[in-house]
Amino acid sequence: MLIREATADDWAAIWPFFHRITAAGDTFTFPLDLDEKTGRDWWMYSAPNRTVVAVADDGTVLGTAKMNNNQNGNGAHVASASYMVDPAHGGRGVGRALVEYTLDWARAEGFRSMQFNAVAASNLHAVRLYERLGFTVIGTIPEGFHHPEQGYVGLHVMHRPL
Repeated sequence: MLIREATADDWAAIWPFFHRITAAGDTFTFPLDLDEKTGRDWWMYSAPNRTVVAVADDGTVLGTAKMNNNQNGNGAHVASASYMVDPAHGGRGVGRALVEYTLDWARAEGFRSMQFNAVAASNLHAVRLYERLGFTVIGTIPEGFHHPEQGYVGLHVMHRPL
């Protein structure tokens, strides 16, 4: 697996699983009916922020990550990131590789920590992965996420120093 900078041409491979994940409504706080243009604008970052793709040896896009400063101004020393793995390629270490890549990027760019602002407490796989990689839940917004099957669940803020 190779992780590389995403190009405009990669969007055609990202959009199908991006749309499937956001329309399911069980992990991201994005609108369920997010259209392709808005999705692309929200996901495909340009410098100094970045969007990358994880690709298989045959060039298949397995997943993607976007990384950025969490805030501006006096809060710009804290990084943030978001991840999507094509469900067809889940459970193969793609998510872990993307998280590790973004942590390396944040360190190299001089960020002091990384913070995730909105991790659905019901997204147990992601929460466990982030905790294994050194993140801690520093707060939970009670009923901050409306899961389509579980109802209102907590929305974690997760953090780790770099």
